[in-house]
Amino acid sequence: MGYRFFQPRRFLTLLSLCLAIALTGCSADRYFMVPKGDLDDLRTSVHTQRATLVTIENNATVRHEQILNIQEASTQSILDAIATQVEKPVCPPVAKPVCPAVSQNQGRSDRLKGKVIVGEVEKFYLAGPAHIYTARIDSGAETSSIHARNIQRFERDGSNWVRFDVPVPGVNNQWVTMEREISRRVRVIQASAEEAERRVVVELQFAIGDHQQVAEFTLADRTNLTYEVLVGRNILRDVMLIDVGKEYATELPESYRQRASTGDDS
Repeated sequence: MGYRFFQPRRFLTLLSLCLAIALTGCSADRYFMVPKGDLDDLRTSVHTQRATLVTIENNATVRHEQILNIQEASTQSILDAIATQVEKPVCPPVAKPVCPAVSQNQGRSDRLKGKVIVGEVEKFYLAGPAHIYTARIDSGAETSSIHARNIQRFERDGSNWVRFDVPVPGVNNQWVTMEREISRRVRVIQASAEEAERRVVVELQFAIGDHQQVAEFTLADRTNLTYEVLVGRNILRDVMLIDVGKEYATELPESYRQRASTGDDS
């Protein structure tokens, strides 16, 4: 019996071949651990979950749009309510009396360069009560004045108004009440008084001759004065010229005198 010598190279080759076969077998077994039927079920589950997510997303979009529509409708309702809210009622404005229309050939007023020539005393027609007073024309007075008493301030529609009485010409102790919005107040210093007096100023419509105008008058007690009306520079300026030494240089229209006699200025 003969003996073979041990060959290391051949042994190593056989050992490597065995290891390769063993490893290949393990990999093949691990790759085929999940059956093919289970993969189909997994794909079906993934598709189902994806469809569910799409449905949830669509539902969320619809709900968001519904909420926006509700909020928009609520905001519009508030805006409509603000636009249609009831405003604070206010009293109708008081109609201001106006002098009756006068034709060009009625009354008498001489003019020089467009300005009415007046004397130191003139007949004065007051619109409203339709009174004719005798007025003093005084270029030394800044603001015109009218005799008044029972001067009471009050508020109307947020504005300052005044109620006062004016005398009826030629009738003792008879007065007519008037109401006017206050234009402003003036501070008057008289020589006979120690302290300055605050007087109310109102706008009145009047006529001298055939000249009609609206001007400011202070309300003052003129009991101790000769004339119930004083025409000052606020009227004379750019409108009238005084003929010194002359009285009654103008004449009121007949229609004014008729209204004054009846007390009707409507």
